[in-house]
Amino acid sequence: MSLFVSRRVVIAASLALAAGLAQAQTTTRILVGFPPGGGSDAIARILAEKLPAELGHAVVVENKPGAGGQLAAQALKAATPDGSTVFLSHDHSVTILPMTMKAPGFEPAKDFVPVAGFATFVNAIALSGGTPAKDFKGWVDSVKAAGGKSAVGIPAPASTPQFAVQMIARHYGLDLVAAPYRGSAPMMGDMLGNQIPAGVGSVPDFIENHKAGKLRVVAVMGTQRQAAMPDVPTFAELGIKGFEEVPYYGIFAPAGTPPATLERLAAAVQKVIAMPDVNGKLVGMGLTVGFMSGAELGKREAAYREVWAKIIKDSGYQPQ
Repeated sequence: MSLFVSRRVVIAASLALAAGLAQAQTTTRILVGFPPGGGSDAIARILAEKLPAELGHAVVVENKPGAGGQLAAQALKAATPDGSTVFLSHDHSVTILPMTMKAPGFEPAKDFVPVAGFATFVNAIALSGGTPAKDFKGWVDSVKAAGGKSAVGIPAPASTPQFAVQMIARHYGLDLVAAPYRGSAPMMGDMLGNQIPAGVGSVPDFIENHKAGKLRVVAVMGTQRQAAMPDVPTFAELGIKGFEEVPYYGIFAPAGTPPATLERLAAAVQKVIAMPDVNGKLVGMGLTVGFMSGAELGKREAAYREVWAKIIKDSGYQPQ
């Protein structure tokens, strides 16, 4: 009898040890839909540096660039819903992309669950260092003087930046061509090399090179100037309407992830973005930091989708 009990104790202890080792070896992957070097990647790595202390296990960033975040979104859909895989995304991949593609391969409302939002930001138009114009009006005037035609880089096709290029073109009577890249990093590479005169992307994508004088942000979208670049005018000041709704950054998990796991992930994110060094880095990138619960992020996403559904429809864009 004692031998049986001893064996049972040994087995139980072994199972507990195995479970402990499995838990200790758990890793959370943060999927990013764009290449290293861009704003989303930089933000993910800032969070990934601090999250392990809150979650009790390793956190790694996994870049899955392609199709404006589509590949990363599809990878999230296919992931096990246990908290081991999440997707750090801005508005494009989870809101705009599903409305501009016939078959994106995922349905955000069905396949994803919002974990937490942590920041808002604005998009901007920037000029390459070799572009003679010093401000937005100067750039518009130079394009008009050249016959009204010019290329403007965008980090992904059928994205907010593409529709921004269309609105700028319509507002000023220009013939602008939106040139799509596989993310902001390669776009900025061409801008820094003076291969393309202008580009539209997020402030976090541009801000470091703007501060270094390697390119010039000449206008930001929305209605409020940015603290990180207070001298740059807004689209509202320039009379360009349609970009009042501010985009966001959030973290998403596969549908079916247990509520307790979602709450634990959200609590960890909330603690990390409140850390002074993390907050300072994110603000320095041009983000407005603020925590949103999963429910709040879901409402924000739904409202944003409603606004952009109208913009996309009015533009005449046909899903590809």
